[in-house]
Amino acid sequence: MGVQQELFDIYDKEMNPIGTASREEVHAKGLWHRTFQCWIWDEAEPAGEGSILFQERHPGKDTFPGLLDISCAGHLLAGESVEDGVRELQEELGVEVPFDALISCGIFAEEDELPGGRMDREFCHIFLLPLSRPLDAYRLQEDEVTGLYRMPLAIFRRLAEGLTLSAELQGATAAGVRLVPSVQTVTPERLVPHTPAYYRLVLDAVERLIAAD
Repeated sequence: MGVQQELFDIYDKEMNPIGTASREEVHAKGLWHRTFQCWIWDEAEPAGEGSILFQERHPGKDTFPGLLDISCAGHLLAGESVEDGVRELQEELGVEVPFDALISCGIFAEEDELPGGRMDREFCHIFLLPLSRPLDAYRLQEDEVTGLYRMPLAIFRRLAEGLTLSAELQGATAAGVRLVPSVQTVTPERLVPHTPAYYRLVLDAVERLIAAD
């Protein structure tokens, strides 16, 4: 018996549902589909500034292997609601929170070229999760995530402003079942590509949260 393929709900460019398709077909034909994306905001680290958490993608991933990306993200399967996306937090990071703990940043339509002439077209449902905890308290999904890195807010603002970036990030990398301290110098080439407008949605949510304190 073959491996059952993941099925996604697919949409036209106005986000009207038009059916379902397999993961392979979605990327081969550039069909619009939905993703759940959650950025973790840690107000405690570094002290006095706070940071956004990036995950390091597993080198075996079929898209953007080994690059730094959203704290937690995944495709919504056929029939799933956006609220069901919180399962990704538990699966990838070992974080169990109710959906109402998340702060909506909005929906962002994103198109990325993939190797082999494929196209990834996503309606990204983006959320912010305020959460302060030591990096070694996270439990990483071994075949998805290989490390976590904190990007101080001042550096994240540079992404949202479209400015050049080269920064040393403190983090942790997987060593068996443990997470051990790690440092990584990050340039744009080390990040999964997102536009400044995308990062701006996340930054605006962070800044509203800070202003409300």
